[in-house]
Amino acid sequence: MSEIDYKVIFSRRRTISICISPEKGVIVRAPYRASIRTIGQFVQKKSDWIKKHIDNYSKLKRLNQDKKYTDGEYFLFMGKENILKISYSPQSCVNQYDNTIEVGTSDKDSGKVKVLLERWYSQKAREVLPGRMEEILKKYRDYHFSPSKLVVKSLKSRWGSCTSKGNITLSSELIKLDEIYIEYVIIHELCHLKYHNHSKEFYKLLGELIPDYKAIRKELRKFITG
Repeated sequence: MSEIDYKVIFSRRRTISICISPEKGVIVRAPYRASIRTIGQFVQKKSDWIKKHIDNYSKLKRLNQDKKYTDGEYFLFMGKENILKISYSPQSCVNQYDNTIEVGTSDKDSGKVKVLLERWYSQKAREVLPGRMEEILKKYRDYHFSPSKLVVKSLKSRWGSCTSKGNITLSSELIKLDEIYIEYVIIHELCHLKYHNHSKEFYKLLGELIPDYKAIRKELRKFITG
């Protein structure tokens, strides 16, 4: 196996551990007394496991990384690829039509285009997601789901959350994904109103509402916002 790049973080701990993430890469946490040689041997011993996870991360679909926000790039909206069209307009605006997202601006600077596009995505998410929530609540009215509050905002590492008080938060990034994933995340969080954990009872309820939730969850995990 080729050399593995990793970062070592020393702390007051007793054992060596390895953490791998798409954003931070390979992180080795080690006790102060551990030698560089010992750490290297530990990493080499775990090399097959590390490579497997790195390969899996390479297959992830990153929604925002490496975007240049220039004419002709493709951006997801409701699960479909849309080509970015940048046109001159004295008044800033964003419109979506025929698999095209057109950004009108008097300044074609990529930074300005990025700001306008992100603002548009957030606006569309706030328009679409609450309505989708209402539809799902009506569809499953017999389950008596009763969220206290719904917030749609940017979340860095998750698609949604539900507090013990019944407040549900949905990631605005969901607006980029197909309807099937939006529905899954909403129902997932609604189930947490009944069970505030991932117990057998939680998954039993989720399975009643979405029989193929495991397959949907597996596909959703391929998307990351970074």
